[in-house]
Amino acid sequence: MRLAILSDIHGNLEAFQAVLADLGTVGADLVGSLGDLVGYGPDPEACVRLYRELGISGVMGNHELGLAEAAQMAWFNPTARKSLLQTRDLLSHESLAFLAGLPLYLVQDNCRLVHGAPPDSATVYLFQLEPGEIVQRMDQIEEPLCFVGHTHELGLVRLQGDAVEELPLGRGIHRLEEGCRHLVNAGAVGQPRDGDNRAKYVIYDDSDATLEVRFVDYDIPLTVQKIRERGLPEFNATRLL
Repeated sequence: MRLAILSDIHGNLEAFQAVLADLGTVGADLVGSLGDLVGYGPDPEACVRLYRELGISGVMGNHELGLAEAAQMAWFNPTARKSLLQTRDLLSHESLAFLAGLPLYLVQDNCRLVHGAPPDSATVYLFQLEPGEIVQRMDQIEEPLCFVGHTHELGLVRLQGDAVEELPLGRGIHRLEEGCRHLVNAGAVGQPRDGDNRAKYVIYDDSDATLEVRFVDYDIPLTVQKIRERGLPEFNATRLL
């Protein structure tokens, strides 16, 4: 089974389409999303429609949570909150209802998908967790492999018993060590924050326990132009450059 994992698309249609085109060249049996399909980017409605047309299974991110529950808006910084309010105005009632109905976690092919941190948090960042808390959270789930997003950066955590090791996760193929549990931070399709502005996604192959990290070029100037035309915060545009 080849499981493709996409995270933090953030209304970036050009990045989303480029990743889908790349995925079409390498193939996957399932595609899962770690949430934040919308927010920041200029095309939230088009991204939701494409996502639904393709039948992608995914979870709720903190941006979807903010749209679904007004009280959650206070969690966002002022720029992100402004973006989310503008995003809400760009979404149809049908798309808003769809996003509000997303689950906080999914299990696919014995892997757990959650936006922030296991077992089901959409708001906790992986970098906030001490090693002991990572173990505690992983002990609450049955799956040996958990995928998270939210930080917009790539990373790999290996757990052997109560020992926690944080490992870099760069472009290419990585083998997951047998007998260990792993927590994978899958990066971001629509707004990477790791110093490389290409869209990122990962493919897990359970036949040989490998994880492939793929970097994808897309039309950043067009996305930036559309962000500015929509009147979204300028920070949303410059962060992509």
